[in-house]
Amino acid sequence: MRLTPVSTLSLLSLAVGLSFASTAQAAKPPAPDLSNAEFQQCLDGLKNSSKFRGVDSSTFNNYRPSQPDPSVIQSLNYQPEFQKDVWDYLSSLVDKERVEDGIRAKRQWADTLRQIESRYGVKAEHVLGVWGVESNFGQTLGKKPLFESLATLSCFDRRQSYFQGEYANALKIVQNGDIAPSDMTGSWAGAFGQTQFMPSTFLELAVDFDGDGRRDLVNSVPDALASTANFLDKRGYRTGEPWGYEVKLPSGFWAASDRKNKKSISHWRNQGITLANGSPLPNDLSSAGLLLPAGKDGPAFLVGKNFDTFYSYNASENYALAIAHLSDLITKEDSSKTDFVTAWPTDDPGISRQQAKDIQQALLNAGYDIGGVDGIIGDNTRIAIQQYQSSHGILPADGRAGQKFYRAIIGDAGNTAPKSTQYGNQYGQPSNSQPLNPASADRMGQLIQQQTSTPNTYSTQPSAQSPTSGNTRYRRVIGSDGVVKLVRVDEGS
Repeated sequence: MRLTPVSTLSLLSLAVGLSFASTAQAAKPPAPDLSNAEFQQCLDGLKNSSKFRGVDSSTFNNYRPSQPDPSVIQSLNYQPEFQKDVWDYLSSLVDKERVEDGIRAKRQWADTLRQIESRYGVKAEHVLGVWGVESNFGQTLGKKPLFESLATLSCFDRRQSYFQGEYANALKIVQNGDIAPSDMTGSWAGAFGQTQFMPSTFLELAVDFDGDGRRDLVNSVPDALASTANFLDKRGYRTGEPWGYEVKLPSGFWAASDRKNKKSISHWRNQGITLANGSPLPNDLSSAGLLLPAGKDGPAFLVGKNFDTFYSYNASENYALAIAHLSDLITKEDSSKTDFVTAWPTDDPGISRQQAKDIQQALLNAGYDIGGVDGIIGDNTRIAIQQYQSSHGILPADGRAGQKFYRAIIGDAGNTAPKSTQYGNQYGQPSNSQPLNPASADRMGQLIQQQTSTPNTYSTQPSAQSPTSGNTRYRRVIGSDGVVKLVRVDEGS
């Protein structure tokens, strides 16, 4: 995940300086300066290497990047999602909005999903869980040009050998005619399509399910969903088994989280473990391992082989749990409650994407230049949160968007959060809202209030030549570089 300076106050400058100092280790590294001469020399070498055997010279030359993309090297060395607590990770991936989208997708593609389940033996909702987590049901496919990304990763930094193979495979996909070159966009690492296959996975497991002679995981939902089912099937999916279930541990129980150490259900039953609601463990898993993503005081799970197939899609237990949980909620067709039975061991749970949008809108209203409102807590939003925390005496000023910060910036938890569905006027705020009132200790906010309430300051006095100037207001904007500015807002224009 982007005016002329009027004043930079010493207190605010100190707060900004402290906030930047405390985020130094977590901040995204600067884009490296990559040599294009070195890049082109590397591509010359790749063209005739063994990995590119089978790639025509014309294909290689037609889609050869003219220069490297330094941003993918940034991303290679900065992946903040792996630093998230599990409750933050799941709250943004499995929320009311995504469950409702999943239920709609289930109904829309019911016939296709039944055919896929019949052919591959993979439960429809498990396929939907992957689709929802990977691309938000096709709404977020990624915009990075794959050839530029993979070529850059093939020539710079670490894991070059791996990315060279993926680069060659991406070229083969286009050469084979499965996907149009213009559709070869995706994540910085080269995953693409409705369910985000890497090129090597595509060549191994993608299928043509709609019968048009092409394996098009970008534009064909049937191809993408069937390919996902084929992937899970080939990774050992067991038809008719659940992925597992949330369980309740008996008082005083101690065991390490080790999903790979699978035992019979009778073993776990003899340990006193029940389902989370207290019911006896069912007999629909041949074996299961114990998963404690937040330790023994948080939600506990017994997970079987099908959970392992989710994990094989992306080697993260939190990721696999997101697919599992989303698939269960889509199965129940109930979006009213997305929490587990046992609460996470924290007094500051994560936020939904809607709440993230509300936070971003509130930051914009308070004058923080974070870019757009998209529900994704990226670097700009984290920096703005930390600046807001510092300037309002909120500790720790860690830049985290949790429920506590949500309540602090939105208001009392019992109040209805502001609607975030009417974004888009030229000042980046809902058309039916006013900027947040500045806190009493907010010196820049006081300055703005003084400017907008004193008739002869900054031409706020109405005049015959300026009939609308009586509605002039100023909004504080704090850039990502810490520079404070005032932006004129003419409501009457």
